[in-house]
Amino acid sequence: MPWSTAFDDPVRVSDRRKLVTLQDAADYVMQLPEDAQHEAHWQTAIETLINAAETGGGWVMFARIAMLRALNADGRRE
Repeated sequence: MPWSTAFDDPVRVSDRRKLVTLQDAADYVMQLPEDAQHEAHWQTAIETLINAAETGGGWVMFARIAMLRALNADGRRE
């Protein structure tokens, strides 16, 4: 599946920003400070994003869930 694959429901980061595609989510993670990217919850999100891009199917849902969990763990959702 391409990185342009959309989540069933966008991942809301703030009132003004949402992550619509796998690429949006990957770009968001890559903009985090490097030390944050190495935290376990972000590593899980990265792994599931890669699996979703390579395999598709249920992995897209898992990637969305992993992004939500990582955002909540970091308190980054506004």
